[in-house]
Amino acid sequence: MAVIRWLLTCEHGGHKVPARWRHLFRGADRVLRSHRGWDRGALATFRILAPAIADASFHATTTRLLVDLNRSVGHKALFSEFTRHLSRAEREEILSDHYHTWREPVVARIAEWQAAGHAVVHVSVHSFTPSLEGVNRNADVGLLYDPGRTWERAICRRWRAVLKETAPDARVRLNYPYRGTADGFTTHLRRRFPGGYAGIELELNEGNVGTRCHHVAEEILASLMRLRTAPELRAHSP
Repeated sequence: MAVIRWLLTCEHGGHKVPARWRHLFRGADRVLRSHRGWDRGALATFRILAPAIADASFHATTTRLLVDLNRSVGHKALFSEFTRHLSRAEREEILSDHYHTWREPVVARIAEWQAAGHAVVHVSVHSFTPSLEGVNRNADVGLLYDPGRTWERAICRRWRAVLKETAPDARVRLNYPYRGTADGFTTHLRRRFPGGYAGIELELNEGNVGTRCHHVAEEILASLMRLRTAPELRAHSP
């Protein structure tokens, strides 16, 4: 049975704008600090989880409005209204300096582990706004995965069951508020590593990761510590 390595990432941990591109965001402080500019609470949660769980971890603090690290090259949301008008050379510069240089070490680490015969569980930490376009999201935690991948499905179903015990008041939903098969870094990595890789996006309701961030993170951490030893994790691993 393969050794299981745990990988944690946080793609939208901050709303910083590199000095080279600050002129594009003059007067945009409000949108930079909104849910469009970053995932509030995601990095704070990640920093509590990673030391206890991860065999390797990677995070970013550049705003997703410069380039979205969780979108594929060619996706319409890769660049925002602040950057999509730039010349091809400028967009390639952003990709080179901020996109590929962040993604490539993650891919290299997974490849290294798999070459050693290890399996990989990847948890990508995000948060979502409690209300979008007037619609309230009725979940505290979302676990996004590909239902067609047996190992991912088993992990998320077990994780949801564990969360109901460690955080009984939390509303936990699978593939909510987004589909786990939508474009993202995990979907890219599934194609790159079709076997021995489980990519799960942990989505936390922003309404719970303000003043209660530490409490929520500790509940998530407790669930992950239990999940790591769950028989289901081993039974379905490659």
